Amino acid sequence: MTHPRIAIVGGGIRGRIFAETTHHHPAAELVAICEPNPSRAQQLAGDLGVPAHPSIEALLEDGAGVDAVVVATPDFAHEQPAVAALEAGLDLLVEKPLATTSEEAERIIAAAERGGGRIVVGFENRWNPLFGAVRQQLREDGHALISQRALLQDTVFVPTQMLGWAALSSPAWFLMPHSLDMATWLSDAEPVEVHARGVKRLLPSLGVDTWDRISASFAMSDGSILDLDSGWVQPQGKPSVFEFRFEIETEADAYVLDIDATGARRATSERTSAIGAPAHDRRGRPQGVAADMMRDFLDAVGGADVDLPGAAHGLLITRAIEAVHRSLETGAVQPITS
Repeated sequence: MTHPRIAIVGGGIRGRIFAETTHHHPAAELVAICEPNPSRAQQLAGDLGVPAHPSIEALLEDGAGVDAVVVATPDFAHEQPAVAALEAGLDLLVEKPLATTSEEAERIIAAAERGGGRIVVGFENRWNPLFGAVRQQLREDGHALISQRALLQDTVFVPTQMLGWAALSSPAWFLMPHSLDMATWLSDAEPVEVHARGVKRLLPSLGVDTWDRISASFAMSDGSILDLDSGWVQPQGKPSVFEFRFEIETEADAYVLDIDATGARRATSERTSAIGAPAHDRRGRPQGVAADMMRDFLDAVGGADVDLPGAAHGLLITRAIEAVHRSLETGAVQPITS
């Protein structure tokens, strides 16, 4: 295996997770942070002892030897850094979704074909051991799937305070790729059409012009149905900033997964809140599904044979979420092309 050199594009919350994971990886080297915000760039780069660049183009012009790039920019800003990395022949891990239009996703894939790099899309819930255990059980039992349902929602803190770009996204773009990817991974089926409904009321009144909540019902290629519900307006008094519940029915069994439930709570005079697993272990290394995904990507770039979600699947998810938004606007069932 080689010792890959990695650059991170995007110095926000996700970029820091990926950068710190690379920094602590025994067989990879973090070589640069690319971030247009000077203070954010210098903070992260300084913490990890690497140079900062305002863009991936500046990094490539600088001549730094890089083997792979991680794009951790907002949903709508993946194409430009992804294409630049792939045309330079670099491997790529890009946060979900691959892109927010199928045309952008197709241009990213075309850049990989020209440059020869590999695309991995960051559907991190595949690294959750609970989902992995259920997937294995479904395959061992062999019962036909009847339905899947997923509720994945955030408190209003996310679109109004955590994200400065929520008006350029939606609960469907920000949250549904996670649950839709998981449904396809568990079932080995693809979405073929969708009917969606939504409410746009609270967030516009708060100055964020996007959907409060979106419900989407998919017909799947195996004849089963999939219902996804995602929103951004849960009250901040909820125990956790997110809620994720996943249910599966087969001809013989039913599964229920409460992904957000840690089992640990803290009660004060004002509220009860969930206590999640620490973001870092006792040696300061990031832990959790995003860090585990990043470690597998680093191992793959180094030459390991790792099964990772790729470009074709990323394009399918983008087309499906596009169809959700078309259905929201038209009120009609929309087909999804694979």
